[in-house]
Amino acid sequence: MKGLDTSILIRYLTQDDPIQSLRANLIVDRNLSSQTPGFVSLVTIAEVAWVLRSRYKATGQEIATAMERILSCDSLEVQNEQQVYEAMLALKAGEGTFADALICALGTWAGCSSTLTFDSSSRLPHFEVV
Repeated sequence: MKGLDTSILIRYLTQDDPIQSLRANLIVDRNLSSQTPGFVSLVTIAEVAWVLRSRYKATGQEIATAMERILSCDSLEVQNEQQVYEAMLALKAGEGTFADALICALGTWAGCSSTLTFDSSSRLPHFEVV
């Protein structure tokens, strides 16, 4: 298994650089497979969402679509896939940012009864505003 950096996934998702996008496509679509997948860490997932939002000005729905594409790719193994999926669903529902939704999903996965926050704008069900 090979780990994948944010730059590979960004080029794969955005197709905005003719040379690097082609190389990313070859890596994800041809060099990796369900038998020898590429590993996508939670840090990489969070960074992809951040880059899409900050550099590409992607909307929450566009980021959710990108996450859905990553999750549905048989040649990628996503760390804590279920929690990334839950964060993607929360983002689609407009319940908060992807990062907040992922923090919340990982807290629930770890057995937390809630996640404490000062952010009163969050609509995530397991966030507790203090």
